[in-house]
Amino acid sequence: MVRKVLAHIDRAFLFIEEWSLFITVSLALLTAMANVILRKVTDDYSLYWSDEVVRKVIYFSTYIGCVAAIRSRSLIRIDALPQLFPFLRKALVLFSHAGVLVFAAIMIYFGTQMTLMMYADEYARTATLRLPEWPFYAVLPVMGVMMFVRTLITIWEDATGVDIMGKN
Repeated sequence: MVRKVLAHIDRAFLFIEEWSLFITVSLALLTAMANVILRKVTDDYSLYWSDEVVRKVIYFSTYIGCVAAIRSRSLIRIDALPQLFPFLRKALVLFSHAGVLVFAAIMIYFGTQMTLMMYADEYARTATLRLPEWPFYAVLPVMGVMMFVRTLITIWEDATGVDIMGKN
């Protein structure tokens, strides 16, 4: 029963990660390509806002990419010590998971505070497109929740030896 619930959560997160990253990176790529083509073809026209779009996509993909890294077990962690001292492997893996959980909790707390602060500030808008800033800050607590849940799933997999999605 637990395995099925975790598998559904994992699939939902995977769907969100893959499609949001695909859509945003495609948007950035098309915007940057259009801007380069316009600059090369015309002498006086470019998309003044394309750099802002690319910056926001890099910001978004960095944070959502952290969640994906947990799933593939590619997040930065202590790697050399377990090879030198194999008996420390489990303790260091637990330490790594605890660090990610603390980081995720901090992102949830401060990300929510920053999002609410930006939401309350009517002048908090992006430089060129004049979009509200709060949706960009909302990525932080969403990412924090996803990282927290993904890490709990990883801990459960490590503790039970059950690989819920066959990814290892």
